[in-house]
Amino acid sequence: MLLRRLSPLNRFFALTILLSFFLSPSFAQSGNNNHPWSNSSLSPDERAAMVVKEMTLDEKISMLHGTGMQGLSPMSPLAVHSNGGAGYVVGIPRLGIPPIQMSDAAYGVRNSGENGRYSTALPADVAAAASWDLDAAYEYGALIGRELRAQGYNMSLGGGINLTREPRNGRTFEYLGEDPVLAGKLVGAVMKGLQAQHVIGDIKHYGLNDQESGRTAVNVNIDKRAARESDLLAFEIGLQESDAAAVMCSYNRVYGDYACENKYLLTDLLKKDWHFKGFVISDWQATHSMEKASAAGLDHEEPGEIFFGDNLKKAVESGKVPAAEVDDHVRRILRSMFATGVIDDPPQKGVVDVLGSLEVAQKIEEQSIVLLKNEHAQLPLDASKIHAIAVIGPHADVGMISGGGSAQVDPPGGNAIMPPGKGQTHWQDKIWFPTSPLKSIRAKAPSATLQFNSGADPNAAAALAKNADAAIVFVYQWESEGMDLDSLSLPEHQDDLIAKVAAANPHTVVVIESGSPITMPWVDQVSAVLEAWYAGSRGAEAVANVIFGDVNPSAKLPITFPKSESDLPHPTIVKPPKATTDADRQGWKRIAAGLPAFPITYDEGVKVGYKWYDAQNKPVLFPFGYGLSYTTYSYSNLKVIPGKNQRVAFTVTNTGNRAGAEVAEVYASLPATAAEPPKRLVGWSKVTLNAGESKEVAVEIDPKYLSIFNVEQNAWQLIPGEYGFMVGGSSLDLPLKQSVSLQ
Repeated sequence: MLLRRLSPLNRFFALTILLSFFLSPSFAQSGNNNHPWSNSSLSPDERAAMVVKEMTLDEKISMLHGTGMQGLSPMSPLAVHSNGGAGYVVGIPRLGIPPIQMSDAAYGVRNSGENGRYSTALPADVAAAASWDLDAAYEYGALIGRELRAQGYNMSLGGGINLTREPRNGRTFEYLGEDPVLAGKLVGAVMKGLQAQHVIGDIKHYGLNDQESGRTAVNVNIDKRAARESDLLAFEIGLQESDAAAVMCSYNRVYGDYACENKYLLTDLLKKDWHFKGFVISDWQATHSMEKASAAGLDHEEPGEIFFGDNLKKAVESGKVPAAEVDDHVRRILRSMFATGVIDDPPQKGVVDVLGSLEVAQKIEEQSIVLLKNEHAQLPLDASKIHAIAVIGPHADVGMISGGGSAQVDPPGGNAIMPPGKGQTHWQDKIWFPTSPLKSIRAKAPSATLQFNSGADPNAAAALAKNADAAIVFVYQWESEGMDLDSLSLPEHQDDLIAKVAAANPHTVVVIESGSPITMPWVDQVSAVLEAWYAGSRGAEAVANVIFGDVNPSAKLPITFPKSESDLPHPTIVKPPKATTDADRQGWKRIAAGLPAFPITYDEGVKVGYKWYDAQNKPVLFPFGYGLSYTTYSYSNLKVIPGKNQRVAFTVTNTGNRAGAEVAEVYASLPATAAEPPKRLVGWSKVTLNAGESKEVAVEIDPKYLSIFNVEQNAWQLIPGEYGFMVGGSSLDLPLKQSVSLQ
């Protein structure tokens, strides 16, 4: 009635404003509690089925694709309602279904700088894996979930779980190590923490996406039994532990088919064998077909609608794609939204709890720093006795480096090594966070004389170190999505820097900032080595607490450090025969059509990481599961208690003079007829002990962890025979052993 009284021009403006409101995310998020599916006492499946019945075909199709990304796909006009993240899926306002606002969030929320927001950088995912701490992993996910919601997002694109089959992989820092049990249980805890904040979680990159070189073209070949017992087992455990709402399929081909149109991976394995109830989302530009991908089990295309937009609608209308197939895609997405609470409890933008998040980030880093060497108890340093300290290394006066690519978190104030106002993040920039090792060490030793040298001139650095009571050298190996490392050696002549400083001062401590293992030709020359990983927003404070003994290190390596690249299963990375760049503006067209395949064969099979070195009898620099402490531990009283699930019980004693936490690791060897590597991790327990204290520990073993995968029967099989159980502080330090017969 009111509209009729307006002039035609004003009526037009009024209708435009109303239409904009009804299409806006805020209206979609407001929902409509009068719908029958608004009843939260119903199951997510029941609620999703109700919504699907009410949807038009256009509404269904709109949920199966994103709205575009500059340079990666055409842009939809609807992208104007995006929250500034990696992906945006329009809502259905009339049905009370909000949009899905996605953000990359491997170790924190991405793009905060571009969007004028703040995000906390947690230690890299591989650092969290070094904690071997499921509670810390839960807090890791919970912090990311809280900051996503505060910024208006309701879906995370973190959850990386590809095994470190290739340690030069540029995304190793985004993943959780080389063992499927460790990685699977940890990502499960991360997803539980994240989804408890009413955010959709996803596990990625499914599957066997173990290198960045030629990732959109490579075709992975591996024995199916080996795949199920290694890379794919990590995904199986992660989903079993967490009920993650989404799985992201990867760029690469597997057995000749792209992962995002691979029926074996998406339907036969994920949705049927593992009973996955959530939805499969493509990695960005990883969709290469419409009919084949839809039939194979892909539910959602990102970032645009090259295949799952109008083309899919026409295919449904013509009968090429069954309507029931599209309904299943939509139902899975809606079910995930209901199950994670993003419909009942949509995010509300607010101020991030900066101080609380920094505290969490520092605590996790303190549990993630691995003490690799500590000759003659060089550490911890005693601030009351030390008079002169040399702090050496690139930018160690201002910050610590972070991992790049789509995982990159923007530091407050910009890149710490750039002038004020000039530190914006760009793709594959090396980004330092403003957490200064020099300042943190000075705060711990205020009475000592501290001097700094960047290490650009190794001779000058050595001269500075010569007269110090201790020289602390910070070195880094940077990595990023979209590249692989040329080698595991430190870049920019840092090996030479360490060698010269160590020659000048026998009390040299090396702090490594990396996302992968590195080689250490200087390791016998230095007195102490700490692996700090990419340490996050409060990394320097955490490192200083470990160096000066306020924190007793408890972390253990989630990946093996080899002596050299020649010891790896693949001494050189298999690369595409020619460049497959997508740098030009229309590169997305060539990517979508599919680049020529080149093969890689993982003939090492199940022998990933320590399993390879064990099987080949290759000595390593530092083994999987290794890490020192400022105290010592002993193990005794091993008992293997039979039952449906075997229980391995033992006693751990703190034999030193200060409190600490020990990661007690349980491994098993299978009968010889199983033809498996010498041992596999089957469980662990992180035990906190006061000086002189003993605790009895019991670790329950999932039968799957003692089984092989029988491809012919498509089932896990326990091989009858003698099993050996081994317990200790690393994969090569297992003082307790007992054999039992299992039938």
